[in-house]
Amino acid sequence: MAEVLVIGATGTTGSRVAAFLRGRGVPLRAASRTEGLAGHVRFDWADPKTHAPALSGVSAVYLVAPIGVAEPAPLVATFLAAAADQGVRRVVLLGSSAVPEGPTGMGALYRLVRTGMPEWTVLRPSWFAQNFTGGALALRARGGELLSATGEGRVAFIDAADIAAVAARALIDEPPHDTEHILTGPKPLSYAEVAEIVARHTGRPLRHRTVGADELARHFTAHGLPPDFAATLAELDTRIAAGSEDRVTDTVERLTGRPARTFREVYPAVS
Repeated sequence: MAEVLVIGATGTTGSRVAAFLRGRGVPLRAASRTEGLAGHVRFDWADPKTHAPALSGVSAVYLVAPIGVAEPAPLVATFLAAAADQGVRRVVLLGSSAVPEGPTGMGALYRLVRTGMPEWTVLRPSWFAQNFTGGALALRARGGELLSATGEGRVAFIDAADIAAVAARALIDEPPHDTEHILTGPKPLSYAEVAEIVARHTGRPLRHRTVGADELARHFTAHGLPPDFAATLAELDTRIAAGSEDRVTDTVERLTGRPARTFREVYPAVS
């Protein structure tokens, strides 16, 4: 088979998709925005000149949309047109269970992929277990508190490795999936429960504090996120508070043959 292009191949899911494909002998083209990174082709959403060279000779693409862009559809539409011109047949898009199809934001990408490519899959995972490590955890931390606007809402946090395993299947399976997959972990948790688990494994005090969406957006902006993107993330927290993510699917087990890992199983390995 021709090569599979993995966009964001140094990122949370992309690195795991690339490792999964390499382990199975699938021809791989790993893409990164970093110039001259060994074993990677350069790809930058903001530099269309990098798109066609990355796509040349590729049969399928794992597509991670530009990070921090509130309206990514124009960039992605241009990329998909280039992909079609290069003969790419299959695109697997990383979306979000929190974002349904719609005319704006990430939700606008689902229709682009579905209508613009012969073979397609939209992955809509729940929130990542890896969001509570490193810089992602620091984005929500303030003085020993884990900030959110989720209240008592619960989320079935998912291991990025489980997302990658499903993504790889969607990239290489015959026939194509041609569908959306809602991906979750096996057990919903509140942010208060997550804070307890993180504190136990890090040995540092951490408790959950619920704040309003406006305060949370200001906190995100102060930590470097663009204001429109910060507001979008804060709004997603309010949807969690309303119960939008309190669900479990069997998609990971059905497509990979093994159960999704729980947050308690995953966190010690990623913390």
